[in-house]
Amino acid sequence: MRGRMLGAGVAVLLVAGCGAEAEPVALPPPAPVAVDVAAASSGGACRLLDFGVIEQHVGVRFDVAAASATGDSHTCVVRAGQDALPELTLTVTRTSIDAATFTADVVPEKAAKVPGLGQRAYRRTVSAKGGAGPVAEVGWLAAEARLVTLRYATGRDTAKADAERLTEALVTLAGQLDIRAL
Repeated sequence: MRGRMLGAGVAVLLVAGCGAEAEPVALPPPAPVAVDVAAASSGGACRLLDFGVIEQHVGVRFDVAAASATGDSHTCVVRAGQDALPELTLTVTRTSIDAATFTADVVPEKAAKVPGLGQRAYRRTVSAKGGAGPVAEVGWLAAEARLVTLRYATGRDTAKADAERLTEALVTLAGQLDIRAL
């Protein structure tokens, strides 16, 4: 008799457990997935830039790019995450000026000539202003009838000598840009 009672009790428990709906198991939300997006995905002048190539030359990994266009000018600004500085800006403008006009009207005073880059080119360092550090700049008149500048704005604590060295890196980077692609 005991066996029958025990068997009946087990059967009741089994049937009672089968009829109830199970509570859903709460899973934690998935972790955000970091996606490495190319600068070129921003379009415009950003199509000429590559984060890895920039890092090779200037030693900083940028991961945010934004492009804009006004008339015949195309601009790309790259930054590292939410930080405002450092910032690299590429501007490409269609132009009809010749090399003599570029030299007379565009090249800033005290800028150094850069041989072998476009028709004419210069590099310079601009002193720190306000909350920003010095700016390294390279400008050139490309053979494709385009006026191009690369500007690297540094952080407040950057020495002017470091920015001057950056102009050399920007010249090398500039030589790798395919301006015809824009």
